[in-house]
Amino acid sequence: MKNQKTTILTMLLVFIFIGTGFAQYATKKIRTKHEAYTDSLKQVDYKFVFPILGKGAYKKGFDIPYPAGVMANYIYMKQNIIVENLKLGFKNGDTDIPLTPTDFIGFGENTSTAWGYNVRADLWVLPFFNVYGIYGNSTSRTEINIVKPISLNSVVEQNVRTSGFGALLAAGLGPIFISADFNWTWSKPEYLDKSVMVNVMGLRAGHVFTFKNNPKSNIGVWIGTMNIGIAADTKGELALKEALPVDFWDKKDQFVENYDAWYDGLSIAEKLLADKVLTPLVDAIDNIQEDATVRYGLEKRPQETWSGLVGAQYQINKRWMIRTEASVLGNRKSILGSVNYRFLI
Repeated sequence: MKNQKTTILTMLLVFIFIGTGFAQYATKKIRTKHEAYTDSLKQVDYKFVFPILGKGAYKKGFDIPYPAGVMANYIYMKQNIIVENLKLGFKNGDTDIPLTPTDFIGFGENTSTAWGYNVRADLWVLPFFNVYGIYGNSTSRTEINIVKPISLNSVVEQNVRTSGFGALLAAGLGPIFISADFNWTWSKPEYLDKSVMVNVMGLRAGHVFTFKNNPKSNIGVWIGTMNIGIAADTKGELALKEALPVDFWDKKDQFVENYDAWYDGLSIAEKLLADKVLTPLVDAIDNIQEDATVRYGLEKRPQETWSGLVGAQYQINKRWMIRTEASVLGNRKSILGSVNYRFLI
């Protein structure tokens, strides 16, 4: 049982905050009611390198964004996760146990919550094609529930550093804009030796409402969907004192008694399996050997990879935008707030 709690905590460390890109339309055609502004766009002598074909877009009356931008995002996200194929290992002095399957450990509902920021720098290479880089930091809180062979709950918080890159395609279909966003990020939780790769795909469609008296200012609204994929295999190790909460050690005697009672009810074959890794772990807990090392391997994934999105952006002018987006439908819940500054290069 102790073993299982250790496992839980370890798994909590695994699920990371996702740095992700968000919808942004590439161009908008100004309506005839802004005829004077449209005519002025057609007269623009665009001498900047990016976006490539930008001069042609202006000549046709499209009001394209300034090519370069920096966006600051703050996000909160909560979702259910699935943990499978757990393996445990153990190292303590001369005892060195490799990763061993622990199929007798069963999990209930597990959740991952994350909150933090990321900064995204982007460039419109073409009027319809954007590339960007992401860097961010966040806090991840993972709650794991074991229901078999005994009930246990464990929560672990850790800091996560994220970096990556992405690309966005956008176009207009009459009054509707559509975009497809793809990014790949690598997140490094503080308790894992290696980064975890996450890939995100977002599809969005919406409409831009331009202010009658100020065509440089507008409000865009959209709906869409997002898919999140996470590298399934995770391996790592941590000290026993990091895997178990501080207040656990005050209750360790009851924990050991519960393990002994569960162990006594096993068959001979099951006891042999438990003795490979669980019993040495319990002995280390019973003797308060906090520096013993727990090894773990597991597969994890979101319970639902797809979620629905709704979002809106207020463009104050061509340099400043404020944006929000939320996940709806499915068990993934998130809310984003961001500020974007754009400039010519």
